[in-house]
Amino acid sequence: MTKATRDGTTAERARLRAWWAHRQGLDGALSGRPSAEVLARTGWARSVGGSAPYLGLYARCGASRAAVDEAVARLDVHELPSARGCTYVLPSQDFALGLALAAGPPEAEIRAAAKHLGVTGQEVDELCAAVVAVLGDTPLDPAAIKAALGGTVRDLGDAGRRRSLATPLPLALGRLQASGAIRRVPVNGRLDQQRYGYVRWGLDTGEWTPERAAAELARRYFDWAAPASLQHFRWFSGFTAAAAKAAVAGLGLEPVADGGGLLLPAALREEFAGYERPTAPAYALLAGIDGIHLLHRDLPRLLDPADGERVFQKKALNARPDLPAHAIVDRGRIVGLWEYDVEGAEIVWQAFGKADAALRAEVDRVTAFVRDELGDARGFSLDSPRARAPRIAELRSGA
Repeated sequence: MTKATRDGTTAERARLRAWWAHRQGLDGALSGRPSAEVLARTGWARSVGGSAPYLGLYARCGASRAAVDEAVARLDVHELPSARGCTYVLPSQDFALGLALAAGPPEAEIRAAAKHLGVTGQEVDELCAAVVAVLGDTPLDPAAIKAALGGTVRDLGDAGRRRSLATPLPLALGRLQASGAIRRVPVNGRLDQQRYGYVRWGLDTGEWTPERAAAELARRYFDWAAPASLQHFRWFSGFTAAAAKAAVAGLGLEPVADGGGLLLPAALREEFAGYERPTAPAYALLAGIDGIHLLHRDLPRLLDPADGERVFQKKALNARPDLPAHAIVDRGRIVGLWEYDVEGAEIVWQAFGKADAALRAEVDRVTAFVRDELGDARGFSLDSPRARAPRIAELRSGA
């Protein structure tokens, strides 16, 4: 958030945060809705082998882990590379768009391998054809694919290993996944881990030019995240300033009064102007990379100034680009931090103010969800109980 917005009235800052939470479905408005609908309406869920997609959907619509996993199995939702080449959980209607946005990074990796490792375009083309030939409906992990291809996959030697590319196989897998020819599936059907196999797919990706895909992402983004600045959109999309400006050109975005660069689609003008912040708390326990933060990646906008000065893990919150732990949110404001203690099967948390009965009830509700359905609440794939022990200790101490 820009200085002009931060210096606005406390009431208007609170209303703006509540509006963002409302657009994110964190006010109960989407309770009981299918996971695909929730993702389409509130934005794609970042996935890095952690619990964020499950926690985010549970907070928005109450979806159980089994319901989300069933949606993945039916291909109502799927984890795919998309904006910035990063993986998100997308609804089926956005599969082709997501892949169109992710087409650039695999090709850039192929060009780098050609330059530094002598991997030819013909070699990658032939390897892609060979991979598709050995895949079917039964998932094969990369080791199994490599074994099935035999001598087709050559070793790139020490030079390749120095560039973290032992063989050209990852290049082929990346290109094929971005084109929709194959898809990556979790080996046990769960989103909160990073063990995958590949199956043949053949998705019709349509005729997405880079310009059309950029414009469509911009339309979706400002529906999910507005008011937002052009810089916020650039962060999410990974676009250059010129590409971002071109992408939003047809949206008719309007500046928010005293918003310091925040923009809003004209179609939302009346609803935004008439929106009133609810008087009752609406608590949600979310992953640190939930869309309420990550769509903008502008942490101070969700913090009261005094809370931004709070030090956790030796650094003030408002000096960080991202949260150092999971977030407790009330009507868009971050009001506390939490982590899950696997050994104690409990959520360890710290509220920034006095905890009321509603917050304690929400902690109990999410504790039962994590304990009984997830087993853990990793922030990302390598977030082990041991790694988060210092964070848990600091939360317990209340320091």
